[in-house]
Amino acid sequence: MRWLLILLGGLMLGGIAHVAAIFVLPRTATQDAYARLAPIAPVNTVVALPAPGPDKAIMPFMDPAFAAAVCRYDLSGGALKLTVPVSQAYTSVSFYTREDVAYYAINDRAAGRRAIELDLMTAAQHSELPEDENITAADRLIVESPTTTGLIVIRALAPAPALLPTTQATIGAARCGRAETAKAGE
Repeated sequence: MRWLLILLGGLMLGGIAHVAAIFVLPRTATQDAYARLAPIAPVNTVVALPAPGPDKAIMPFMDPAFAAAVCRYDLSGGALKLTVPVSQAYTSVSFYTREDVAYYAINDRAAGRRAIELDLMTAAQHSELPEDENITAADRLIVESPTTTGLIVIRALAPAPALLPTTQATIGAARCGRAETAKAGE
């Protein structure tokens, strides 16, 4: 009976240590996606990622059939306007917090347009927007970020290897910038 209690206590202690490690390690990792992209991706700018190779890829599990781009965002200075042209086959946009937690995603079929256009802001910035009866939810897509910093990952499928340069050019035309600046340029 004594050995059974020792074994049960050891299993419980090991289980607690395992669960604690699962929750602590992601927060203590220094080379997460945001940190790995910092040297090549300025804040609030879309940067096309190089094609992954067999021995090097900026982010893990990158598919060579997809062209990818990222925007490291910082909403402390105000809301952002994101515009992503739609590619021939498939385009998706995913939003992640600074801690790599996905909180929103949209693709070209859901957008239903020739470009995915949306405003990214915090809940506080969204609450400060004036109420305008002329602008409906269908006219303006607003995504609320749970944090002020994070990543936007843009992916577009090249249905054939020969179409990869065209797909990369489409993704290269994506824009991520301050909402006020984007309105002034229109």
